[in-house]
Amino acid sequence: MNKLLLGFWSLFILSCSDGKGLETELFVINCFPLDSVPANFPPVDYPEDNLPTKERIALGKKMFYDQTLSSDRTVSCASCHIPTRSFSDTINVSLGAHGREGRRNASPLHNVAYLPSIFKDGGIPNLELQIKAPIEDHLEMNYNMHELTLRISNDTLYQKWSRLAYDRGVDAFVITRALANFMRTLISGNSNYDQGKLDSTILSAGAKRGMNLFYGDQAKCYLCHEGFNFTNNEYMNNGSHIVYEDTGRARITLKTIDHGKFKVPSLRNVDLTSPYMHDGSYEDLWSVLDNYQKGGSGHWNQDSIIGKITFSNQDKIDLVEFLQNLTDEKFLTNDSYVY
Repeated sequence: MNKLLLGFWSLFILSCSDGKGLETELFVINCFPLDSVPANFPPVDYPEDNLPTKERIALGKKMFYDQTLSSDRTVSCASCHIPTRSFSDTINVSLGAHGREGRRNASPLHNVAYLPSIFKDGGIPNLELQIKAPIEDHLEMNYNMHELTLRISNDTLYQKWSRLAYDRGVDAFVITRALANFMRTLISGNSNYDQGKLDSTILSAGAKRGMNLFYGDQAKCYLCHEGFNFTNNEYMNNGSHIVYEDTGRARITLKTIDHGKFKVPSLRNVDLTSPYMHDGSYEDLWSVLDNYQKGGSGHWNQDSIIGKITFSNQDKIDLVEFLQNLTDEKFLTNDSYVY
């Protein structure tokens, strides 16, 4: 055994056997390689000023679950992004500090490392910049970043973790970078669908029929939900509403052509991320399929790709079964994600 490999296993054995607090988090994360992505996924593109280390991930993980980051100390990132729901919420619109209702349904965070822009309207270009938005939004965490920095700078544990991770005291740079570093580890790609590529017996007959519908000319789901993450990352108006009180992408571009357009979501773990659409107005997958079966609402800016689909009841049963097989059970129970 070469010296490098011997050194790694010595650290592994030590790290997985002892420690509390930060040490425990480092040890748990040590047991999961930082670059562990599925073979069919591209490598994660990390910013040069925020390359992953186990210390940075551990610090971001602590912050993700810490209600101290909200003004009234009642909500954390995890309050709206629940691990067992693929880091989405269970209600139409999440509740923030002081019980205030937010604007949109909370997006799941699996594979957020691969998104070219953040939020349903694409208003933020990267994770580091995204962090500031929910912290300072009065409907979410309702806290000024400067005041937050002062608050947690008084915490000796945070100061210790911060210097280990970024060689500096707690500040806005550390808060945003650490949280982004942790969220980039939330990689999900080990569903029955993925395993079925190697073992054809894993998917049931119904799930296989549903997959054929998904990728076939009848439903054509793949035209929008494509690739390893089941999204084309485009902004589209899918006709889910006849009137869009939330104008979607148009809020960012101020262009009429973007009215009612929202980012096409990933379908990984989709069975766990209800309710659906930007406002959570669709309770379940059956409601979503009903919208596509009728060809959308007929909204004036509805994408031309949305048209009536001839579905039998069995077709919908099979398609839902296929979508349920996009659930990654190991992702939901991965100790490196739960605090």
